[in-house]
Amino acid sequence: MLRRRMGYSDPSSGKDLLGNRSLCFIFICAFGLVTLLQQILYGKNYIKRYLDTYDGAYDYNSTACKELRQEIMDVKVLTMVKTSELFERWRNLQVCKWEQNKVETSNFKMSLSRCCNAPSFLFTTKRNTPAGTKLRYEVDTSGILPITTEIFKMFPDDMPYAKSQYKKCAVIGNGGIIKNSKCGKEIDSADFVFRCNIPPINEKYSADVGTKTDLVTINPSIITERFQKLEKWRRPFYEVLQNYENSSVVLPAFYNTRNTDVSFRVKYMLDDFDSQRGVFFFHPQYLLNVQRFWAVQGVRAKRLSSGLMLVTAALEMCEEVHLYGFWAFPMNPSGIFITHHYYDNVKPRPGFHAMPHEIFNFLHMHTRGIINVHTGQCR
Repeated sequence: MLRRRMGYSDPSSGKDLLGNRSLCFIFICAFGLVTLLQQILYGKNYIKRYLDTYDGAYDYNSTACKELRQEIMDVKVLTMVKTSELFERWRNLQVCKWEQNKVETSNFKMSLSRCCNAPSFLFTTKRNTPAGTKLRYEVDTSGILPITTEIFKMFPDDMPYAKSQYKKCAVIGNGGIIKNSKCGKEIDSADFVFRCNIPPINEKYSADVGTKTDLVTINPSIITERFQKLEKWRRPFYEVLQNYENSSVVLPAFYNTRNTDVSFRVKYMLDDFDSQRGVFFFHPQYLLNVQRFWAVQGVRAKRLSSGLMLVTAALEMCEEVHLYGFWAFPMNPSGIFITHHYYDNVKPRPGFHAMPHEIFNFLHMHTRGIINVHTGQCR
């Protein structure tokens, strides 16, 4: 009664000191401050996290896509950024339609033509390696193979593939990145399909990797380890090749002296089975030139991968080159762990290839509009 008569009131009444309204206000201020700091610290990358919600694709030459491509080009060497950051930049770029840059592609093809010249020297032929030639091995440079009449007969008269003969080519790597991609139909629609080291393309995998094959490489180590150098039963190997219909096969017979006899046995075996399948041998000087070319691009390894060799050849043989199944990291761009191959998780001998550097170059070439690297699902 006394308080009411004197007009006295409690100063804390109705103020909600550190109550719900105050906490809500503090939370809003904190969120706004964090957002502002993210904008300052991360700039465009923070905004681009929301691009995945865009239902469609940006044009190749749009301002947004130019900025996204530049962010990848700004990474000059693989060690400049963490793998996770490279993955994020690559994911961001996926909202952009890929489009071939005719100028960049033409310039790259000209560089390859000057150094390597696949239309003339990809394979060892009667034209580029006459009978009586002393062929020097790619690695065993002290070793020389005299081209006898018998060996000469195994060579094609000339290169079977001309420069830019095919409009759209697909080069299929064996990486786990292609698993569950549903890219089989898209791959099979290409004018020419390259594959590496006779991978499985049966019904279990065809939805992802397709079945069409025009050219497949065979590493002689596969012949040695899986088929006992073809010294005993040869039909199992012949039946494996039947999965590739009438595709041609190519082997590095002149990489070193050990590869030669094993590679020749593949030719002899197919002749014994009256097969019409083409059997070709990489020209050692071509592979040596390709090794030197990519060393300048930062890919320094004891041996380039079969995939990189085929991509290099495809760039001269085809107007437009698409890559599937090429990846060199234990997780996909979304950070999910994947197997090394789409059919197993057997890893290569360490230190033999420089796969991360190969893929890094492919990502840059995609960004420049030279090749189209597919790492996601096909529609």
